[in-house]
Parts: sequence; structure tokens; C-alpha cells
Amino acid sequence: MIEVKGLSKRYGPKTAVDGVSFTVQPGMVTGFLGPNGAGKSTTMRMIMGLDRPTSGTATVNGKPYAAHRAPLTEVGALLEAKAIHPGRSARNHLLALAATHRIPARRVDEVIDMTGLTQVARKRAGGFSLGMGQRLGIATALLGDPRTLILDEPVNGLDPEGVLWVRNLARYLAGEGRTVFLSSHLMSEVALTADHVLVIGRGKILADAPVNTFIDAETQKTVLVRTPDATRLAELATSDGVTIASDEPGLLTVTGLDAPAIGELAAREGIVLHELTPQTSTLEAAYMALTADSVEYRTGEPGADTPAEAAAPEGANR
Repeated sequence: MIEVKGLSKRYGPKTAVDGVSFTVQPGMVTGFLGPNGAGKSTTMRMIMGLDRPTSGTATVNGKPYAAHRAPLTEVGALLEAKAIHPGRSARNHLLALAATHRIPARRVDEVIDMTGLTQVARKRAGGFSLGMGQRLGIATALLGDPRTLILDEPVNGLDPEGVLWVRNLARYLAGEGRTVFLSSHLMSEVALTADHVLVIGRGKILADAPVNTFIDAETQKTVLVRTPDATRLAELATSDGVTIASDEPGLLTVTGLDAPAIGELAAREGIVLHELTPQTSTLEAAYMALTADSVEYRTGEPGADTPAEAAAPEGANR
């Protein structure tokens, strides 16, 4: 379990993280979402004790990370995949870490096999592609068989097979009762992987909810209706809270009225329906709706190259 209480981080006049509080529960995958500059990486680094908070606390499995006697067995983290000595082989990198916790060499071989690194295990990490570097970072996180995983952009640079592997791994680990906390810019992947989402914007928590609850709260349900009597149905259905749009003759997009209500209205009025399809919203649509005012850089607008807020030191507010 990860518990964060009143956590803040300031860099001079810039507030990267602003009094955030949340709990990441075991037995589920929690996705950590937010625009660039929102404070995701800074929050993760403070949880891992790599950045000192300006105020507030962060504990993992009941203690600050630094207070654990054998931290690799408590928390596995992927925060910067390339933070590895480039002249050291993947296997030697893992063996060196294992030695600090008296982890046997057979565990090193297990995580090498588990992460698909067998063929390159004795090659220098400095020559790894981005995807292979990610696999080595994940192997490092898994080395101590920890109860909690913190993964910052774990699918970055991976091919489709690797993305699927990370998804299945996260679900499997959560199924074992472990805490899995991961960030990603791929909304479709988070939607397939996560049970719960935390959304951060401009250093503040904007949402903390199960995925489906979050989607329902941030998006409006719409129904696609196809009928030869579209004009009459639109007139009958229009009321307070109901909006109707039409992109082509005979086709209506109804917001604010569910499919059963539309079907019952059409039946009462003798209107023939050729299609009545509820439109499923997406995590991406909900996320975009919630964070529209929290992006640090905007595109497609006048002044798009102008940051919405003053920049913090490089890497400080990701």
C-alpha cells in the first residue's frame, strides 16, 4: 500500500506538487494520469525518497522508503530506465543489486527470463534500445519480488508484444494481492490495465476513482438514433437537459436521454427506429474533459508554444 498525505514540492516560486493526498490500494492496478508538467514523476520520486518533499509525507507498506531494511523486497520501481551504468551487462547490473540484499543469483536468472532479456543478458546496457532498456528497468523492479510496484511509463519504447506483456504482468501481480502503481500517456492501455485512476493536474489531484466511475462522471452519455422520422422525433425528445445533433439526414445523436427512454418515446408516437445505439465513452475522452484547463503546453492555438505556467528545473515537474 502507498499512502500520501499533504505532499508538496516547490522549486523556488514554482509549485510542482501541491498538497496531494491519496492511497494506492493493494490487489489492483492504479493508473496515474496527468499532462506533462502535472507532477506525476515528481510525486513518484518523492514516494521513493529521491526528492525531498517541501511538506507532507509518503509511505510504502507503512514506512517511508528509506526506513525499510530491505527496500528491494518491499518496493520495486521503474522511474528512469536508462539509469544504469552503460558499461555493465544486464546480468551484472542485476547481480550487483541482488548482492546488496543477499538475493540469490537464481532470482537474477528468473527475472532475466521473465522479462525477455536472456539473449542480451551479457551485453552492455549502454547499447540497448529504448525497449530493451525498459525491460531491464522492469527486471530491476521485480528483482526483490516486492509487494509494491511503482512504474513510470513502463511501456515506453516497447513493441506491441512488449506492451501486452506489461499489461498482463501488471494484472497478474495485482491479482496476487500486490500494489501496482503505474503512469502512462497511453490512455487506451491504462483503460485495459487499470482498475482505478488518479488524475493530477497542475500539482493537484483532480480525480481519484475506479476507472468506470471516473468515465461516467466526466463524460455525457449519448445515443445514436437512426429513423426516417428524425425531425419529428427530435422535436418530441427535446427538453431541458437534452441536446440533439444531426450530422446527416435520418441520423440523430442524443445527449441527456438514455436508449430505453428514446425507444419508449418512439413506440408511443409510432415512430419507426432503424437504429438505437448507446455510445460508450472512453477513458481518453474523460481524461481530456477533466484536464483541459491543466495542460502546461497547448497545441493548435495562438501562442501554442507558450507554456501555461513558468517552467520548473528540468525534470522537476513531469
